[in-house]
Amino acid sequence: MATRSHRPGTATGAPGGSRGRLRRRLPMRLLLPLLVLVALLAMLMLRGYVHSEILADHRVGPPAASDQVPEQILKGGPVIDTRGGRPTSLELPDHELVLTFDDGPDPKWTPKVLDVLKKHDARAVFFITGTMASRYPDLVQRMVDEGHEIGLHTFNHPDLSLQSRSRVDWELSQNQLALAGAAGIRTSLFRPPYSSFVQNMDNRSWPVTEYIGSKGYITIVNNTDSEDWRRPGVRQIIRNATPKGGKGAIVLMHDSGGDRSQTVAALDRYVTGLKDQGYRFHTLTAALDAPSAHTPVAGLEAVKGEAWVFLVQASEKTTGVLVTGLAVVGVLVFGRLGLMLILSVAHARRVRRRGFRWGATVTEPVSVLVPAYNEAKCIEQTVRSLVASDHPIEVLVIDDGSTDGTARIVENLGLPGVRVIRQLNAGKPAALNRGIANARHDLIVMMDGDTVFEPTTVRELVQPFGDPRVGAVAGNAKVGNRDSLIGAWQHIEYVMGFNLDRRMYDVLRCMPTIPGAVGAFRRSALERVGGMSDDTLAEDTDITMALHRDGWHVVYAEKAIAWTEAPESVQQLWSQRYRWSYGTMQAIWKHRRSLVERGPSGRFGRVGMPLVSMFMVVAPLLAPLIDVFLLYGLVFGPTEKTIGAWLGVLAVQGVCAAYAFHLDKERMTHLISLPLQQLLYRQLMYVVLLQSWITALTGGRLRWQKLRRTGAVGLPGGGTAPQPQMDGRPAA
Repeated sequence: MATRSHRPGTATGAPGGSRGRLRRRLPMRLLLPLLVLVALLAMLMLRGYVHSEILADHRVGPPAASDQVPEQILKGGPVIDTRGGRPTSLELPDHELVLTFDDGPDPKWTPKVLDVLKKHDARAVFFITGTMASRYPDLVQRMVDEGHEIGLHTFNHPDLSLQSRSRVDWELSQNQLALAGAAGIRTSLFRPPYSSFVQNMDNRSWPVTEYIGSKGYITIVNNTDSEDWRRPGVRQIIRNATPKGGKGAIVLMHDSGGDRSQTVAALDRYVTGLKDQGYRFHTLTAALDAPSAHTPVAGLEAVKGEAWVFLVQASEKTTGVLVTGLAVVGVLVFGRLGLMLILSVAHARRVRRRGFRWGATVTEPVSVLVPAYNEAKCIEQTVRSLVASDHPIEVLVIDDGSTDGTARIVENLGLPGVRVIRQLNAGKPAALNRGIANARHDLIVMMDGDTVFEPTTVRELVQPFGDPRVGAVAGNAKVGNRDSLIGAWQHIEYVMGFNLDRRMYDVLRCMPTIPGAVGAFRRSALERVGGMSDDTLAEDTDITMALHRDGWHVVYAEKAIAWTEAPESVQQLWSQRYRWSYGTMQAIWKHRRSLVERGPSGRFGRVGMPLVSMFMVVAPLLAPLIDVFLLYGLVFGPTEKTIGAWLGVLAVQGVCAAYAFHLDKERMTHLISLPLQQLLYRQLMYVVLLQSWITALTGGRLRWQKLRRTGAVGLPGGGTAPQPQMDGRPAA
């Protein structure tokens, strides 16, 4: 997983060759995350459709007149046939009972109903909905295998008297599609939702019955209603379902739509009792001595049905995973926020109590390393801020093959205690190792070339070294250019997501990263772990993990403040976070053996690595599920509950952010953009992380991506350094 990469130097090779290949690959890396998002959204929408959350119509029409319904229908039997244009109805022969079950199949109750019927060798007709058949095709297949008959009950269970003909066609065709995919058959039996006795047919439902007959269906209502949906008790269900005087009947029951325990209990006693009275339990066509209602499907129709059921099953499994992911991210988010609040309070109380000291006061001089590659716009302010330090230091600017005159700018300043070391472009880790080799002191501070220190930063940063167990110290990096919206979002992230995190990790003794903008190290600690490595793109995370595994303490110095220039465009931010996230994954993979090792390495592996993996990789990857389900809930779900839940999460995050800002003595006004940050910024970070995962899993190689600097971060106190002069001309 590790890859060696350097910051770009002078272009080599055929002009535009490597860049052209990069441009050809880049769209795919952008396209893959988008395709994943679209696929997940499509699966979620499909799941909503088969759960009657999308395109469902739950209206029920009021009673209407019946003067347009033929009298022979109103006074006829429960089997209505309008296929030939001449409406007829049929009664069942005496002692013939057709048990019908509506609204299934249900994964809990349908198997129990089937078990009872199998026990008594009885047959029935199941009027299935397309939504349930699509979700539980194995139950439909079992119905057919055990000799039962299937009828359609529409796809989404709407009142067809309120629907257009195109919607009626859609309900029937989708219902047949689900049946074809589940059992490989079609059926000619149909029961309208919300139907009742034939004498209740009215001017709204009759035209629908005629139209459905023209499509080749026989409409089945009932003449004996168990009213099991009311749950009146087992005895009452049996009484309601028992026909009078030995007559044949079509009995209405339900195997779905709620608690059907009374139905199952009544069914066992009902079938036994009526069989003793000479009743026979047949399918509808068997009772009428008619051809089977089932027709096998083949060819394209069968393929379409199987594909439909496959997609529905995939959506069910996918959304099940998403819901599990949402639960996981909920636990991680609230767990992290809870830990941050509790442990940050503990950290603040410890380091802010009167008389707190890390150990003996550290007064020895410090070497400050500034690796610089094309930092002409920032380097003067960086160096001048260091020279103003109230702690004795030497400054080493390691120019890593800059092409914009960075080294000349520093040399022309002529500042005391500042040295310039030049090298060919070899990457930041090599530049830092070069600086370590040339440093004169045992305490080494590292910073970026776009960062400025306050006069007290170095002194505060090295005080923890009064404790001999401390091998490295993380400073308090802050965003200097926070005036833009994207800068404000990063400011919130730095104060809450980074610095509050560091307080938590400090207490847990598993700090994952010494920030490249402001960090300090013992030379002996660096030498014991082999110095800075270029195995990953996150050398700061790599070295921090290595120090933990070597047994050193890594702590956080909140008063060691550094002002850094954050990316000012989406593209620049993307490049930076892509490198960070991919580098973090590389570092986790590189130090994976700590999970099974003993001693300090094992402690970090079994405490720090899981926390880093969960909070820095898994949680950010799953966090957008909160917004996906928010969007889904706003459009299709319980809107008020959805908004309330999202606002609850936002409120908890707001409390944590406010506390972090209080600890860092930052103005709360920047938190105004927190809701927008949660909606937009998180999605960007998600896509970046997903792209990093894709790069890692596909074995891709990521180059160091140099950010364009603007010099927007001024000197502490609000001063801005003038542009340096070289040979009488402004620096390039």
